[in-house]
Amino acid sequence: MTATLEVNELRKQFSVGRPAVDGVSFAVPPGEIVVLLGPSGCGKTTTLRCVAGLEHPTSGTISIAGRVVSSPAQGILLPPRLRDIGMVFQSYAVWPHMTVRQNVVYPLKHRKIGKTKSTRMVDEALALVGLSEYAERPVVALSGGQMQRVALARSIVYRPQLLLLDEPLSNLDAKLRLRLRDDLRRILKQTGMTALYVTHDQSEAVVLGDRIGVMREGQLLQMGTPSEIYNRPADLFVANFTGATNELTGTLIQRNGTFGTVEIGQGQRVEASLLHGLAPGDKVRIAFRPENIAIGANSGGNIVRARVSDRRYHGTQTVYDIDVLGHRLEALELGTAARHEIGTDAAVSLPRDALWAYRDQGSLAEK
Repeated sequence: MTATLEVNELRKQFSVGRPAVDGVSFAVPPGEIVVLLGPSGCGKTTTLRCVAGLEHPTSGTISIAGRVVSSPAQGILLPPRLRDIGMVFQSYAVWPHMTVRQNVVYPLKHRKIGKTKSTRMVDEALALVGLSEYAERPVVALSGGQMQRVALARSIVYRPQLLLLDEPLSNLDAKLRLRLRDDLRRILKQTGMTALYVTHDQSEAVVLGDRIGVMREGQLLQMGTPSEIYNRPADLFVANFTGATNELTGTLIQRNGTFGTVEIGQGQRVEASLLHGLAPGDKVRIAFRPENIAIGANSGGNIVRARVSDRRYHGTQTVYDIDVLGHRLEALELGTAARHEIGTDAAVSLPRDALWAYRDQGSLAEK
């Protein structure tokens, strides 16, 4: 039976300096997959380890199914074995001397489950992860992706209330990672299991998560659906981390509801979405994604002239460097043919919905 996970004002201080986790709060309803996304050192894995009971929080509370499992202020700290959780690690963490079936049945041996029932539960878990035909095979004879499927089956075979996954795909090669990523969401949804997943890979987060929480320097910056995170990032860091590699700086000269006109120098102006509480005269920094620039478009959004200065053909897409509005920007077009030659002058569309203006507090590189 799955359960709600509630994390309230979680803080973890290892030693001097800033906390590894600093006042993080969120909830995961039953059956939902929440992904914690962020760069190395942002506190996402420490948060997950606190939920698992592998780290002891400095303060805050963690509840699973309405039961407080960690609260330093109340003197509560349940060990991992009493939290009814499953966990899949970055390493495969399988027992190399056992077969696939022996690995998966192992957690059931300590739960007083009869042989007939445990056999059925193992068969169901192996079928879910696509390993039924490998049940009697030595686990060391499997590929990396198959070993991680064994680890997943072992973690879900006893149907824990909560499943924790710590970058489980990061040790796989690119092709296996993509395949198992897609299968993993299907498997979790079939079990109806509540899951907390940690990754630094935005594509994993978007595919797997019902909601995504973006973290930086121990803090949770934004929690939302993949669409909200991708299309309405809360701040410049979230925008940059999820792929908005282009930036323009300027001054807001006029606002019209949720949109504003920004002067970006040399008399050039663009309309952009205002994602902070901004007033005319405020300095702003505009972020936008390469894939939202349309080369050769004569309608829709801000239409400006640009020159193609370079291009990089990737087979299924082409990345262009374009000189526009006194800046060099990056544009991306899907397709197996590169359409624009270097040196070409063309109209370019910058849709105002896809240009996000934030209060200018300096670039991330300056912080």
